Amino acid sequence: MSGPLAGVRVLDLSRILAGPWATQLLADLGAEVVKIEHPERGDDTRRWGPPWLKDRDGRDTGESAYYLAANRGKHSVAIDLGTPEGAAQVRALAARAHVLVENFKVGGLARHGLDWASLQTINPALVYCSITGYGQTGPNAGRAGYDAAIQAEAGLMSLTGEPDGSPGAGPQKVGVAVADITTGLYAAVGILAALRHAEATGEGQHLDLALYDTQAAWLANQAMNWLVGGELPQRLGTAHPNIVPYQAFAAADGHFMLAVGNDAQFARCTAAIGRPELAADPRFASNAARVAHRAELLPRLAERFSSAPVAHWLAVLEAATVPAGPIQTLDQVFASPQAEARRLVRQLPHPLAGQVPSVACPLNFSATPLADGRAPPLLGADTEAVLARWRA
Repeated sequence: MSGPLAGVRVLDLSRILAGPWATQLLADLGAEVVKIEHPERGDDTRRWGPPWLKDRDGRDTGESAYYLAANRGKHSVAIDLGTPEGAAQVRALAARAHVLVENFKVGGLARHGLDWASLQTINPALVYCSITGYGQTGPNAGRAGYDAAIQAEAGLMSLTGEPDGSPGAGPQKVGVAVADITTGLYAAVGILAALRHAEATGEGQHLDLALYDTQAAWLANQAMNWLVGGELPQRLGTAHPNIVPYQAFAAADGHFMLAVGNDAQFARCTAAIGRPELAADPRFASNAARVAHRAELLPRLAERFSSAPVAHWLAVLEAATVPAGPIQTLDQVFASPQAEARRLVRQLPHPLAGQVPSVACPLNFSATPLADGRAPPLLGADTEAVLARWRA
């Protein structure tokens, strides 16, 4: 293994997305990640298809795209935790690990002797990360947590969607499982900090990550708008609550996103599109004034932008150094010259398909560059090799 975490051993008892996203990032960084899976079922997401990866002859392999998205770089070890023998095997692996990640229900691993209190006695330096829907404490600790429900319950859906009274109005969830993903990212950051502490002191610790907490934490400026201003944020579609104009506009042949971040950019924007008088209007001269008078400003901009195609406005705005961008579909994203230049898609060798595409880890290190890594493993593909290597 190469990368800044080379030599770190991670025991992954998680499944679905939040935990696997955290451990995939650790694998990208060079850690040896051993994924424990039930010998027959494996991770739930192995069955979350279609689409399925195709083999060399174009037939479905049974490897789902969902599973492939979150398990790059890992080793799969098939062990049944429900048996005394299986639990003992995992305890032996935990004794040799630096990190353990799990997302069982609160208290679910205690009956197998795989909870934090049990494993701390055999590996005092272990960093033990638990990921649940609502955390280890509180009235909801026993509830199962799923991304869509967390997006709703922790406030995100109240902010997402078209405003009341508009076509298609109503709360919407985000098109990616952002509560899971961001919890995985927070978990990885916490694990790295706990590893630093363990290396310095020899003392491990228990990390308690909750999707609910994470979702609330990254409401960011919207949370502070409420806590400071006392006024509930409303759904604004693509618009920004604190900056105007900062939203999608319809051009003659499609839509684009305009992101004017300050008054100087607004002045350049209005001059570039042939409406300089808007920047001189006291109602629109400052961002605070534009927020207060967005209802008067936006129709004027919308009328102007509807008069020419997207490409025209993007060229005009780029020439004026005003932030704007096309709203691209995924085929356009991954075929773009920028994506190709940044090597955002990597092809990894795969035993059934020959190769499998993978979206690259976005971290780029000058001194410890990351390898492209291993393809997501087949169920149980590494059982014997890992058990032998970790006993050595």
